[in-house]
Amino acid sequence: MTHPNSTDDMLHVFQWKNGEKEFSPFTAAEMDRRQNDMRAHLAAKNIDAAVFTSYHGICYYSGFLYCYFGRKYGFVLTQDNATTVSAGIDGGQPWRRSHGDNIIYSDWRRDNFFTALKSLIPAGARRVGIEFDHVSLDFRKLLGDAFPGIEFVDVAEASMWMRTMKSAEEHALIREGTRVCNVGARAVMEAIGEGVPEYEVALASTQAMVREIGKSFPFVELMDTWTWFQSGIMTDGAHNPVTNKKIARGDILSLNCFPMIFGYYTAIERTLFCAEASDAHLDLWEKNCAVMKAGSDMMGPGKKCSDIALALNDMYRGWDLLKYRSFGYGHSFGVLSHYYGREAGVELREDVDTVLEPGMVVSMEPMIMIPEGMPGAGGYREHDIFIITETGAENITNFPYGPEEMIIRR
Repeated sequence: MTHPNSTDDMLHVFQWKNGEKEFSPFTAAEMDRRQNDMRAHLAAKNIDAAVFTSYHGICYYSGFLYCYFGRKYGFVLTQDNATTVSAGIDGGQPWRRSHGDNIIYSDWRRDNFFTALKSLIPAGARRVGIEFDHVSLDFRKLLGDAFPGIEFVDVAEASMWMRTMKSAEEHALIREGTRVCNVGARAVMEAIGEGVPEYEVALASTQAMVREIGKSFPFVELMDTWTWFQSGIMTDGAHNPVTNKKIARGDILSLNCFPMIFGYYTAIERTLFCAEASDAHLDLWEKNCAVMKAGSDMMGPGKKCSDIALALNDMYRGWDLLKYRSFGYGHSFGVLSHYYGREAGVELREDVDTVLEPGMVVSMEPMIMIPEGMPGAGGYREHDIFIITETGAENITNFPYGPEEMIIRR
């Protein structure tokens, strides 16, 4: 352990290289590629260093996914160095997870995080990149106080566009995620039954996915994998929490399985019914599945996100269901989660004109919500993940959906 910036017996900024670097699903060449792509951007824009502070920014460029808990974290990239900045409470784990170096700051003094940053940003730096969409007003003021005379410029948008283009190694990990999704989905289907509480179904799925992830890698941090399972009126929102409501015969159900592996989120979502579905429910469900099928067929290189959304809107409009659509038709996948990260440049919405390109990973997930009291009430949602290829789009979810498979009778 070294502490070059300490002037007394209290450690303020130091290193703790405890153990060796951990297993990563990504090669050194892959991580170097990411860092060098950003270095090229910095050089082109005359930026002397970049300080990433978001979960997704730090994880994408270093491999380290932090636990916030009210402390600041960073990843400082220069033309010569790549270093994560972590809190003392995390010990040597950030060092073991980082592709690059790591320094630690202690809680013993309020400004120690900024002391750590000062030791990493080159002397004479005039322009420093930060993530405008992650830095709060308070944080921005503290940065200005710590680095007077430095111009802060945005690197979040450039980083987002880099992340939308996935490498072959990222595709491989995302494929593993969708495989684990299917394990969770089967566990949901096996756990469903009249009188079973939502949380018991969710627990069965999450445990199945965690166990599958645990046995699939030489070493993996098992964190943040979860399942949302809703029934009846609780299906009206895509992100409604699990409750202790018990499943009833004829309930519309919503399966949502989300494994998290090395910071990479994947998902499968399905509409199901317990034992039976009314004619009104079947009619709406089949229409939503028709939109799912049409949207899946539209995925491919050269397709504009907004064009896909507008075409699917026309299908709903023809059935007078467009007013019940609740969100966009899909989004990019990668380093993101329910509480952090978004690659907003690739979303299947009317206001996004991005053209899909080979390498991108995008979901198709149409949803409508019919209010309580109306025939067929409930939320209907299907969700698959596609890798955009040179000639089309590969569905890497490949799990059944619709009435033939998803009415659970037992």
